[in-house]
Amino acid sequence: MPSPYSEDFRQKVIAAVERGEGKTKVARMMNISRNTLDQWLKRKQEVGHCHAITHYQQGCCHKITDWERFREFAKQHGEKTQAQMAKLWGDNVSQQNISDALRKIGLSRKKTYGYRERDELQRDAFKERLKTTLPQQLVYVDEAGTDNREDYAYGYCEVGARFHALKSGKRTERVSWIAALRQKDIFAPMTFDGTCNRDLFEMWLEDCLLPQLNQGDIIIIDNASFHSSQAIDDMVAAAGCEIWYLPAYSPDLNKIENWWFVLKNWMKQRWDEFDCFRDCVDAAFKNCPNVFA
Repeated sequence: MPSPYSEDFRQKVIAAVERGEGKTKVARMMNISRNTLDQWLKRKQEVGHCHAITHYQQGCCHKITDWERFREFAKQHGEKTQAQMAKLWGDNVSQQNISDALRKIGLSRKKTYGYRERDELQRDAFKERLKTTLPQQLVYVDEAGTDNREDYAYGYCEVGARFHALKSGKRTERVSWIAALRQKDIFAPMTFDGTCNRDLFEMWLEDCLLPQLNQGDIIIIDNASFHSSQAIDDMVAAAGCEIWYLPAYSPDLNKIENWWFVLKNWMKQRWDEFDCFRDCVDAAFKNCPNVFA
């Protein structure tokens, strides 16, 4: 930050002291601190003038300066703590140096899990296959479920404290659902008690989903065993559609997965507003603005 005092002002202050006026009196009269006045006098004694110092380091002096190297380093060791990263980097950098450097290049701490068993070549091939179609042709399908033990995981309280709440330790009821996603619209939702099986999936496919599809649409779904049968292939073909199975261990490639978080959060906040657990699940779909029956 530039000095707020001009050179003429500094000279005027120094001249007043040199005339014999007391330092405290001069500092008070010129509305500067006694410490500032002492520094000016010391500087004139050492170098012959009291000009403002320029071209000095402002802000944090980073020990890490090779930012391209550090960005690659952070990408490679992103799962490590800052203390571990400092030790791996070397050059006597501290945990605070690592923290400052991460902030400078705009990195924050977060993690998303995938499966080690997945085949990256198959995933890349599937992604390339998706590019050969129009977005409006892709219909993502998935099942999900919840039970009475799940609870909304947030609450307001004092800084540094935890919001304490109680939830059931016993599962008394589980409600599941199946639906489809085309671009940003959820459609053909169906809720049911328990878990999905082949008979239920085939019934939903024939009565709920296929009547709402267009010829040339592509159903994208995981490779669970009950999603595959000759009857399913025949139904999809008869509707003029295709069914593509996701690569193994690749639920992240199914875009409908992201919507379950929104629906589950809505439910968790409202369990107590409904007499029946199933009614809460049904209401979540009815109140979601992008759901179409």
